[in-house]
Amino acid sequence: MAVTIKDVDKSSCAFKKGITSGDVLISINGNEIVDVLDYRFYQVNKKLELVIKDKKGKTKKVKIKKQEYQELGLEFETYLMDKEHSCRNKCIFCFIDQLPKGMRDTLYFKDDDSRLSFLFGNYITLTNLTEHEISRIIKMHISPINVSVHTTNPELRCKMMNNRFAGKSLDALRRFAEAGLSINCQIVSCPGINDGEELKRTLRDLEEMNVECVAVVPVGLTGYREGLYPLVPYNQQTASETLDIIEEFGNSFKEKYGRRIVYAADEFFIKAGRDIPSPEYYEGYPALENGVGLISLLREEVEFALEDREYDDTLNHTVSVACGECTHSHLENILKTINTKYPNIEINVYKIKNNFFGGQIDVTGLVTGQDLIAQLKDKDLGSKLIIPSCMLRFEGDIFLDDVSVEDVEKELNIKVKVSDNSGEMLVSEITDKD
Repeated sequence: MAVTIKDVDKSSCAFKKGITSGDVLISINGNEIVDVLDYRFYQVNKKLELVIKDKKGKTKKVKIKKQEYQELGLEFETYLMDKEHSCRNKCIFCFIDQLPKGMRDTLYFKDDDSRLSFLFGNYITLTNLTEHEISRIIKMHISPINVSVHTTNPELRCKMMNNRFAGKSLDALRRFAEAGLSINCQIVSCPGINDGEELKRTLRDLEEMNVECVAVVPVGLTGYREGLYPLVPYNQQTASETLDIIEEFGNSFKEKYGRRIVYAADEFFIKAGRDIPSPEYYEGYPALENGVGLISLLREEVEFALEDREYDDTLNHTVSVACGECTHSHLENILKTINTKYPNIEINVYKIKNNFFGGQIDVTGLVTGQDLIAQLKDKDLGSKLIIPSCMLRFEGDIFLDDVSVEDVEKELNIKVKVSDNSGEMLVSEITDKD
């Protein structure tokens, strides 16, 4: 296999060696180039020998000397230099299967691509890895690898993923562990399925593999589950029971290895009616992308941002902040601390019920534009409405329901400010009159 070069940076060493658009990259230092992982891994050396096939079909060798890690300057049709690998599973808890119809096409694509795990931190199930890919990962010793484990019981994993190979793919996880790769794990916990004794078994098995981190998150259920596996959400009792197991193992790991390793998502503490732990508990926040420690970090960042600010009672404007139902009371308490320095700023914290997904989803990151508009239409919003960037797609302009930030501003007749989810920026937006 080979990849076609779309363009060449005119200031690059590749351009100076006569490599042009339309040429085909076959290998670097004898290593076949299949995709972005091969390219990025093998281009780092100082001395390179590229095998190139030009537009006339003639194969030639190009020798290049450059600085270590200096980019070759080649551009390809897609970032991955290949098609994105899709998921082969039909998990009983899959959130994409629970989406309503009529959303943009990209939201229905299920990626399960090891390259995205290394490049962007995506979690993968390992079920579509070939032997070539497994061996390549071990050879390159690329870390960390982020794995959606869910359970280490092979039979249960097959059931949960609706894939008869899902249990066998755990062998790849063990091979990665034996090779000394750093592994971050995710467990979507479903009441009565993979919690309880099954969760204990999984945590014991992952301990033996010396994984870096395990994040346990509660299953998210929308109102669009017709024809899907009958799952139930966590309640206070079941959340407490699961949290007890996580805490038991975390405390044990802390005693044995000096770190907790396993952490519960913030939702478990909220659903169980327990206090969110202190920052020290999260040991550097290794699993923020799984919703582990977000509230604790925000609280810490807001307090830190206020430390160097002077008391100021001249600011007397009103602002509003929107969030999901799950975090409302915690965010409200965090933002009250701002009034210790700015007593005359009125901060309205509005919780948004997620009617778009059927009313059961309560996290902030899945709040939609139309729910914001409908529920804030007649509210006193003050001078501006502040929303976290996690509500928007990567480009920061569109909600999940394709409503734009501009649409919200127009419908609510209010300036909308997007905060980057950091406490420092949130404090700045609240205290800034503009």
